Amino acid sequence: MHSGTTPRRRVLAASALTLALALTGCGDGGGGGSGPAVDSTQPVEISFFWWGGDARAKLTEDALALYTKKHPNVTFKKTWQVNQGYFDKLATLTAGNDAPDIFQIDDNYLTEYAARGVTLDLSSYQKSGKLDTSKFPESLWKYGVVEGKLAGVAFGENTQGLVYNKTLLAKNNLTEPKTGMSWDDFISWAANVSTVAKVPGTMDPSADYKAFWVWLRQQGKDLYNGKELGFTAADVTKWFELWKGARDRKATPTADVIHEGNATDITKQLVVTGKAATSWVWVNQMPELKKNTKDELGVIAYPGDPKAQWARASMYFSVFRNAKNKDVAVDVINFLANDVEAGKVLGTDRGLPSNLDVRKAVNDTVTDAAMKLSIQVESDLGKTFGPSPQVPLKGHSTVRSELIKAAESVQYNRATPQQAADAFVTVCKTAISK
Repeated sequence: MHSGTTPRRRVLAASALTLALALTGCGDGGGGGSGPAVDSTQPVEISFFWWGGDARAKLTEDALALYTKKHPNVTFKKTWQVNQGYFDKLATLTAGNDAPDIFQIDDNYLTEYAARGVTLDLSSYQKSGKLDTSKFPESLWKYGVVEGKLAGVAFGENTQGLVYNKTLLAKNNLTEPKTGMSWDDFISWAANVSTVAKVPGTMDPSADYKAFWVWLRQQGKDLYNGKELGFTAADVTKWFELWKGARDRKATPTADVIHEGNATDITKQLVVTGKAATSWVWVNQMPELKKNTKDELGVIAYPGDPKAQWARASMYFSVFRNAKNKDVAVDVINFLANDVEAGKVLGTDRGLPSNLDVRKAVNDTVTDAAMKLSIQVESDLGKTFGPSPQVPLKGHSTVRSELIKAAESVQYNRATPQQAADAFVTVCKTAISK
């Protein structure tokens, strides 16, 4: 789940965070906090802020109540809201030196908040065992490390998934796509689906940053490299040309339908609206997709070498660097991540549980077939996951939105692949340097 902000809001958020540093002083940001011990009899209130809907709110509140049941001296000041505007609110709270002790964050903003000194470095807690990540996939917890500091605890694992309409393929006696297919083989498969089933074989993912990211990693590159872009205009040109070729072969829908797929939410992706046989999503979105179609769906890795995929943190929990009760806040996160009972309460709402033992316990209780498939695919892919990339740089949300603009300029024949790529890279360099 992601939260987008307008450029104006991002400027306001950046200004708010800058002010926050002046207000919060020069805390060391290091490990062991100065707050009371977890088993203290003194009353402790921990403020906890997250985004999500009503269902997530209820699950989170129930899990926090379970912590209070085990630690009666600890209570919570709980605040939550919908995704839209969440990071504006977090920036405002931070600027007023009223940041929550624990807050939910995603990979669009983790680097930005860590670089500005807002997040507590959790490394020493991890090393001491007070924050246990030993049952996490290594690449998952490492996806919370920013410039050598553990800025957030991955709270839910996710990875890229190619979802396809099994019912449509069976009806037309067509083979299903397989993990490990090359990109060219996949496009040939999709073109054949278009011919036989009279439905475009695949959504065009040239505007999809996560598809571009996986493809880059298969070329030995990455989305980011240190404080720079990890790709060149030549790489983007090659990516755009790949999908121009697919469109020329009728493997994808027309530009207007592709735009519809780019602009709509997960409930209206082309694989469930019947406008394409496949869509490019996150694996944990399978249940939401399934709610919106009567057809049977399957999911596999993106084309190419599946080792290019990684255990992505769907979101994190971070601790405010100047939280009064750091030790307690860290213990709360440790509990939510590693306690089996808490894991069963939280379920898979934020993605698959990071702790593999908890994940298995949750999987044993899941009855939803689509969610079971998501867990199975994630577990299978986990055996081949490559190392995690660095957490995206500040300006990542602009990179994502500008890729859509650039790709669509090619799809609508307003620019050549090279022209669009050159313009895209120029804008991206500016975005990450601000």
